[in-house]
Amino acid sequence: MTGPRNWLTTALARLVAGIAIVVPATLLLGASPAAAHPMPHSVVQLDVYRSSVSARLELPVSDFSRASGIDLTKTTGAQLPSRAAAVRTYLLKHIHPTTTGGKAWRVAVGSMHLSATRQTSTGPYRELTVAAVLTPPADADVRHFTFRYDVIVHQVVTHVTLVTVRQDWANGQVDGKGTTQVGTIELDVRHMKVPALKVDLGPGSAWRGFVAMVGLGGNHILTGTDHLLFLLILLLPAPLAATGGRWTGLVGPRKALARIGGITLAFTAGHSVALAASSLGRLDIPSWPVEAFIAASILVGAIHAIRPLFPGREAVVAGVFGLGHGMAFSFVLAEMHLSTGQLVTSLLGFNLGIELVQLLLVCLALPSLLVLARLRVQPALRLTGAALTGIAALGWLADRLGLPNPVARAADSAGSHTTLLLAVLALAAVTSTAWSLTTRVRSTPQGGLRLRWRADPGRS
Repeated sequence: MTGPRNWLTTALARLVAGIAIVVPATLLLGASPAAAHPMPHSVVQLDVYRSSVSARLELPVSDFSRASGIDLTKTTGAQLPSRAAAVRTYLLKHIHPTTTGGKAWRVAVGSMHLSATRQTSTGPYRELTVAAVLTPPADADVRHFTFRYDVIVHQVVTHVTLVTVRQDWANGQVDGKGTTQVGTIELDVRHMKVPALKVDLGPGSAWRGFVAMVGLGGNHILTGTDHLLFLLILLLPAPLAATGGRWTGLVGPRKALARIGGITLAFTAGHSVALAASSLGRLDIPSWPVEAFIAASILVGAIHAIRPLFPGREAVVAGVFGLGHGMAFSFVLAEMHLSTGQLVTSLLGFNLGIELVQLLLVCLALPSLLVLARLRVQPALRLTGAALTGIAALGWLADRLGLPNPVARAADSAGSHTTLLLAVLALAAVTSTAWSLTTRVRSTPQGGLRLRWRADPGRS
């Protein structure tokens, strides 16, 4: 009997042991990801330039403090400068980019600040953001390198660092609104090492940069509500004649088209000259005076649409005010820190994009402007449009002088509805053209067609 009892005892013991192992394992392996509290990861965002790479390090404070031994959990922004030297020393020990041949790059750690943030699937946490510049040896390739980086990961074995590219002109990535993931850096638990990340950004080309800048320029003018309003409000009274300080009657069709063309070309010349001078001269111009000047130019245009301030001289005014708009355009290029060659190519592409979209918008608005001038409700529509534009301009002016307000926010938000804007302009153009063909063109006795335009006597 001893044998069977021993066998039974052994079998029961094995069964209990198996249950003790399998049940916890099943619970752990089968648990939902949400069952464990997800920890925030680090992010390294790269901006790739011709001869260097800028890196923005986004580091969770709790994990950084644990890994570095520099406790920042209770450090305020005002106290951070006193810990900056220790932070730089730690980072320089753990960031070692090299060429593919093994030659070390130079690393410089710059500004840093603390902020509150959150990531997807995590709660709010504090983050240390640090700027760094990675510079390869002379003539080394910035598009292919080995990124040896183990900040935090060398101590916190569960930590992950995402490496992304935010700006890469030669690869057509210029708007700064999205990122391309390069790879992840984490501990290889099998070998207990942090492998270096091989960064391969492809060959890149000036053509890609040029095409991307054409798109960026077009998008900038399309979403730049203030630039569009300035041009359109100057064009609004272009077909009208001014008499005794009032808009009365119409000028001839040729003169109306000449005015619209002159205003558009003058604005183009003004902002193109200022854009080129500001960008190529790398002028460091404060943004707020320029932005305030643009708001003031729109306000002047709105007043002119109500009462003629400079009738017949709209093109001159458009050219002068266009200088300020061009300086504002140059801020986009200045933020990209391009080399001289890239800057020249970008300037051509960016300006081309602006002009193409501007030409498209003027062509779409032209039929409506000519038809609107002939309607009996023209004065009411013109005054309403001018009043709304003036209110938006006042809101922008106050905001850019340091007084934020809901009017400015509402006016800015209009730039996010570009598809709707184009659809409305296209529909208005089609409707205006159809209306013109049915009301302004009549059959002659010989069966021909003749265009009718009611202009003031003596005007051509």
